[in-house]
Amino acid sequence: MECPHLTISVCIAPDSAVFPNGCPSSWCCSVCRSNKSPWVCLTCSSVHCGRYVNGHAKKHYEDTQAPLSSQKRQEKTETQHTVCMDCSSYSTYCYQCDDFVVNDTKLCLVQKVREHLQNLENSAFTAELHRKRKFLDSASLSKKLLKVNGNTTALCATGLRNLGNTCFMNAILQSLSNIQQFCCYFKELPAVELRNGKTAGRRTYHTRSQGDVNVSLVEEFRKTLCALWQGSQTAFSPESLFYVVWKIMPNFRGYQQQDAHEFMRYLLDHIHLELQGKFDGSSHFVLSQANCSRSVSNKCCTNGASTVVTSIFGGVLQNEVNCLICGTESRKFDPFLDLSLDIPSQFRNKRCKNQENGPTCTLRDCLRSFTDLEELDETELYTCLKCKKKQKSTKKFWIQKLPKVLCLHLKRFHWTAYLRNKVDTYVDFPLKGLDMKTFLLEPENIGPESCLYDLEAVVVHHGSGVGSGHYTAYATHEGRWFHFNDSTVTLTEEETVSKAKAYILFYMERQVSATTEKL
Repeated sequence: MECPHLTISVCIAPDSAVFPNGCPSSWCCSVCRSNKSPWVCLTCSSVHCGRYVNGHAKKHYEDTQAPLSSQKRQEKTETQHTVCMDCSSYSTYCYQCDDFVVNDTKLCLVQKVREHLQNLENSAFTAELHRKRKFLDSASLSKKLLKVNGNTTALCATGLRNLGNTCFMNAILQSLSNIQQFCCYFKELPAVELRNGKTAGRRTYHTRSQGDVNVSLVEEFRKTLCALWQGSQTAFSPESLFYVVWKIMPNFRGYQQQDAHEFMRYLLDHIHLELQGKFDGSSHFVLSQANCSRSVSNKCCTNGASTVVTSIFGGVLQNEVNCLICGTESRKFDPFLDLSLDIPSQFRNKRCKNQENGPTCTLRDCLRSFTDLEELDETELYTCLKCKKKQKSTKKFWIQKLPKVLCLHLKRFHWTAYLRNKVDTYVDFPLKGLDMKTFLLEPENIGPESCLYDLEAVVVHHGSGVGSGHYTAYATHEGRWFHFNDSTVTLTEEETVSKAKAYILFYMERQVSATTEKL
């Protein structure tokens, strides 16, 4: 939006020494000393934390709005501390308008402030700072450094800043960024130029008030993936992507906790639609890329033509329903991007891996429960084509085609009479060699190693309810396991990953060599 308060708010000289030293994204709040979400006032250059930390930036503005005498109010009119700038993304926000703003002063002071902050940030990234600002504390860093060709290397992963209960989004983005086939497709796409003329080539400062014509989920998703493994910053702020999500996915507007699995499905579905060219703007070029580089049977497509989403995550189920009265069998094929698995009730008392009471639930138990023959209850009666009425029947699922990436969602949340509870059962899952052959419709046509899967990423929900708690993710990258906890990324061990109470599991199809296929 156009803000009328910039002319009276931007009073600092951007080329003077009024700013703190060091990298702007690591500046600390002058009140609580928090370095999370720092904002700099464009009137006095003081730094305070955002409203989703301790809210001192907003309080700084409110303090200038206190009731004053008419004389003092007139004197203070020209020094309203209403406008501030995000020290990480350089977006500008006006508290009086209560929105992000896109305009500038006549002297272009806002752009000059941005350029000055960018220069400060660039000068702060020396080689020594790169080494020191890795994601482990100094005590554990020496233990976690790796030897590669005789040289010591440090972490290169980047965290995602929490924008206010956005851990559900961060965990999914980090997981998808570590699925190489999927991530590389987007990273190799050229940037979409949305601006021309004088502003061409400059950094885009995305705001919620930009028109829908310029909104591209694919483009913002691409930018986020590109930022996550370049190793040039401790944490990246995905605010531009989040605002696009707000525009095209109304279910996720606001700052309340959301379900990570629901977000993943909405995200993949909308990316799939945009890649098909269902939306205007930048998606036309992406569509041609998807059609040229991927070809998959139409049975794997959830909506129309195939895209990288369906070629990577798309599989096919065969649903068999048998009438118990006349024996008529009905079959249909259902495409899927993930499988939602129940945790069998007999295992629900076992909370952790090493707990003694009762047998341990395994991922194969959940898969068997999903694919086993079951009798449909009274609320799911099947209308038999031969009997011409609803009859008692049985249902069974087979996997007709496995995807390249098998996404398994464990149904940990269920509704009771009054609320949604969480199933906190530990489920044992393999890190290597998940064999899906026994769940296939025609296993005799599959090679001995062509249905083995290795774990790539795990999303974990910590807490008791879907509307609360916290999401983190584990993912493997170049043989190393990382734990992604919003801005913090740490190296971790396989044993730690195996003890996690998984919510969403991403398994990659094991590649079979040409020699093995010939044998």
